[in-house]
Amino acid sequence: MAGMTKWRQMAGLILLAACAVSTCEAAAAKPAPITGPQHMLHAQGTKWVRADGTQVNLKGANLGNWLINEFWMMGQGSHGIDDECKLEEVLDHRFGYQERQRLFRLYRDNWITTKDWDMLASFGLNVVRVPFIHTVVEDEKNPGHLRADAWRYLDDAIAQAEKRGMYVILDLHGAAGSQGWEHHSGCAGLNQFWSTPAYQQRSIWLWQQIAARYKDRSSVAGYSLLNEPWGTPPENMADVITTMYKAVRAVDPNHIIILPGHHTGIGAYGDPAKRGMVNVAFEMHPYPGHFGWGEPGPAVHRGWLLCTDEKSDTVCAWDQRMKSLNTPLYFGEVQPWAKMGLETGGQVARASFDTYARYGWAVTAWSYKYVSNEGGHGQGTWGMVTNAAGERVPDLDFNTASLAQIESLFKRFGTMRYEPHGPLKRWLTSPIPPDPFGLTRPHEESK
Repeated sequence: MAGMTKWRQMAGLILLAACAVSTCEAAAAKPAPITGPQHMLHAQGTKWVRADGTQVNLKGANLGNWLINEFWMMGQGSHGIDDECKLEEVLDHRFGYQERQRLFRLYRDNWITTKDWDMLASFGLNVVRVPFIHTVVEDEKNPGHLRADAWRYLDDAIAQAEKRGMYVILDLHGAAGSQGWEHHSGCAGLNQFWSTPAYQQRSIWLWQQIAARYKDRSSVAGYSLLNEPWGTPPENMADVITTMYKAVRAVDPNHIIILPGHHTGIGAYGDPAKRGMVNVAFEMHPYPGHFGWGEPGPAVHRGWLLCTDEKSDTVCAWDQRMKSLNTPLYFGEVQPWAKMGLETGGQVARASFDTYARYGWAVTAWSYKYVSNEGGHGQGTWGMVTNAAGERVPDLDFNTASLAQIESLFKRFGTMRYEPHGPLKRWLTSPIPPDPFGLTRPHEESK
């Protein structure tokens, strides 16, 4: 029992000490804008560091459902239109291509506004991940060419973030042809990226355009080459990503290139240095409490964060993996607060961010904003903010809704009253970390 007591004391100290290098630092002073070359990040061993070697602990959120639609996040999708490609097809058929383009601009201009950027900063975040579908940049009518407004949203995201002291990770969430079967790749059930070389070449071209534009932009933390590329075996994934890496690196020698993991892990890559890769990080999406990994609650997160769950992966195991590869880690998507009650969720989320900071890992939660038909957080939505309780959002049938109804819905996303997740915001910016796992309670020490 003495050994268990000592372990509990050490675990508690780990969680408390993490505050010194993560949230407390952010809460102490308003971050300065990220504009100079001294802010450019690179990989140094397992850490993310600035040009002078100063370690940076990236803590942030995803701008989900902004530049690629996920209808469950906006109170839609129950009428058979549940991915972006289906919505595009319906709007094209009903109103024409140009009108569809206008409607998508209207939606995107309202889903994320200046209010959202200020709210993001108020949570003490210092990085945002920007998931986008390839047609935000590429002209779908003329593949391999830029849209006339190709940089409208990425440029604005980077400018809004950098003046608030936040980095940006650019994430190709939906590649040409779709890199998986899931709806969040843009076109559910397609998965033609891997079998069609032309789609892979278009993605390489796309990244080269992005890299050429932002190669000297210090506020860009890195390029996440492909979100959840699970529509192919891991060995083929690693080979294709290696080809993409080489093409991007030929254009941009500066930025960290983020190598996506398979749902099976990162083992197919081996040592990235042996593939000729430099200045890279690995990306994984751990979701304790979701998708078959236990139930939402402190227990599953305790096992993951404190390495007590012998049946599942743990942060200790990932620490050893990254040390053996001498490479930084990026948790591009995590969800450490939903469905646990607001106070418990806020505390577990803070403990999660602090633990990742202790290991030097970057992390962005899924997601910043979630909207439901009824509004309110209830026991904890997947959003840092949501529409306020009673701020109802209609569930439209895009097959039959009038143009005015669609316009009204899209505008509503920019004007609705928000309900921030209060305990989450309070704990993420608190100088004192919480104790969600009871590590420092006297009655625990006596057991």
